[in-house]
Amino acid sequence: MTLPEIVPDVAALQRALDAENYLADEGLATAVFLAVRMRQPLLLEGEPGVGKTEIAKALARLLDTELFRLQCYEGISAGEALYEWNYPRQLIGIRLAEAHGVELAETELFGRDYLLRRPLLQAIEYAGPRPAVLLLDEIDRADAEFEAFTFELLAEAAVTSNRTRDLHDALTRRCLYHWIDYPGPERIAQIVRRRVPSSSQAIATEAAQAITRLRSLDLIKPPGIAEAIDWVGALGALGIEQLSRRAVEQTWGFVLKNRDDLNLAAARGGAWVAQAADA
Repeated sequence: MTLPEIVPDVAALQRALDAENYLADEGLATAVFLAVRMRQPLLLEGEPGVGKTEIAKALARLLDTELFRLQCYEGISAGEALYEWNYPRQLIGIRLAEAHGVELAETELFGRDYLLRRPLLQAIEYAGPRPAVLLLDEIDRADAEFEAFTFELLAEAAVTSNRTRDLHDALTRRCLYHWIDYPGPERIAQIVRRRVPSSSQAIATEAAQAITRLRSLDLIKPPGIAEAIDWVGALGALGIEQLSRRAVEQTWGFVLKNRDDLNLAAARGGAWVAQAADA
């Protein structure tokens, strides 16, 4: 099937993402639809945990194509993103040639057989039948020179950023742009129930409200959707069907991943987090 047949319109894409257990609102679905149909890079920004990486995974699944992911970081080089030479294999090739008295030409030594293909080259060379989805994760952690290099090469990509720093104008001009807001409790509960189907609506809703309450604090690492999913899974494993002070205090580690955050939340108390009556 061609791309227009798979995603004929925004509503169809929204339904297809839903079938892949990704709940996208109309704004995000529209941005992804245009990126796919116009073959332009899509720059997604938002807080950690709002589903930027997951949308690329869901898109690759519904398009039945490959996903190549490059995790960006400070100091990443073009070679680490595109390709490097397989030096151990080259050395073996040289020694084998010497052992057999054969002269190994430089063109052979630096041929395609000795390449270590990194995500950018893998995506560029991908044969299809449909284009690969290329995810450049947290590109704002890389330097401006690396941004310029990648966008000289790319015709299409999914790009995500947690806004560690402002991205270069040259990058943003080449991209479609969408900001993913952190969802409200109702949407969090919907996502949790998709990912933890054994959970009840009640515990998913209570956990979503508690996560939202915690995020109102001045936390260093506010809990995201991933923590909500893990938390509800842990509560289910413990046989807990209703959030309470004790349940919260038993399972802090599934929600808060920083000692200072834990102390701040503990000062408010498990009952405040759960909004329970058993204070």
